[in-house]
Amino acid sequence: MELPSTKDFQWKSLAPLPSRRVYSTLVEAGGQVFAVGGCDDNGVAVDSFEVYSPEADQWAALPAMPTARAGVAVTVLGKRIMVIGGVGANQLPLKVVEMYNTDEGRWRKRSSLREAAMGISVAAKDYRVYAAGGMGSDLRPHNFLQHYDVLKDIWVSLAAMPTPRYAATSILRGSKIYVLGGRQSKYAVNAFEVFDTDTRSWTRFPNIPTKRAFSSFVPTEEKLFSLGGLRQGRLYRQPKFMRTVDVFDLEQGGWMKMERSCYLKKRRADFVAGYLRGRVVVAGGLGEALGPWESFIKLLELLSSQKKGRNPGAGWWEGAGKTNPVRGWGQSSQEKLRGASQIIQRLPLCFQGISRACWSRQRLSTPRRTSGRASPPCPPRAAPAPASC
Repeated sequence: MELPSTKDFQWKSLAPLPSRRVYSTLVEAGGQVFAVGGCDDNGVAVDSFEVYSPEADQWAALPAMPTARAGVAVTVLGKRIMVIGGVGANQLPLKVVEMYNTDEGRWRKRSSLREAAMGISVAAKDYRVYAAGGMGSDLRPHNFLQHYDVLKDIWVSLAAMPTPRYAATSILRGSKIYVLGGRQSKYAVNAFEVFDTDTRSWTRFPNIPTKRAFSSFVPTEEKLFSLGGLRQGRLYRQPKFMRTVDVFDLEQGGWMKMERSCYLKKRRADFVAGYLRGRVVVAGGLGEALGPWESFIKLLELLSSQKKGRNPGAGWWEGAGKTNPVRGWGQSSQEKLRGASQIIQRLPLCFQGISRACWSRQRLSTPRRTSGRASPPCPPRAAPAPASC
């Protein structure tokens, strides 16, 4: 496949989101982008549900979610958008499951999760939705794996995930669901485990070589990329943004040795990444250019992952810088990668109007221990800065 030139990638300003929010989840369905829930400036969960039309370059309000919430897991099943768990108005995880039919234009309540949870990682296959991990009301990570049967409207418990965690990334390939990374309490885990939907069993794969929080995972045809992130501070080690690129070869079943020349050009964490026209695209995030926690990176980098005869991480290029700062949204499941070819082209609309106050102090505050538990994701503005990272 002939790779496009970096000059073929250009930024275009699109219609901003109708309202400011953080921890909203975006998903593509039927060529449109849907924005689901989130927190407002005061850290209160909202029931907003809106759709963006690329042809008209405008947003339209849809019927509000029955349950206001933020940080939800979302997946698409044909013309139905399924919203799972998240955090409600009382700052506690939810077990609520709701489904929106794009043809009927209305919401329906579905069977609830076995336990309330946020930070669930989801994948959909053959009218079944697989929900892995999450963090419960006691703020401890789950090892649950459940699948939802759309036709019967029931949840069924499957073999427990070997490593309890929340905010992991699930990637579906054939009959296998690859679950990478995530967090336990405030700290990242580098576990890599695979669930076989045919045998209904788990297999441990080699751990991600570098343990990082707020990194991004991108699948290509033959490889899985683990990009950037934040090395968290413990004891005498200071937190540090990373340029690291780890690559897993799906055919060989192992992590490839990467040269430092193949790393990202800019240190960054909590950014957006996806696979588009033969390239891995990385945009925005948080970095150290202007300060340890408050700076933004306004750079687009392009990676050729398919050049013949070259290491897949051997070609980073700088693309057109973006006018406005860009950050990742608060979901690290596979939905961040779903429909990359459509969502990446609309990155400006995905992030304009995000509330800086709630996000910056919550997402990348200096780690410190508070009884080993994580804080709720969206505290009110007047509350002291939480230590969830």
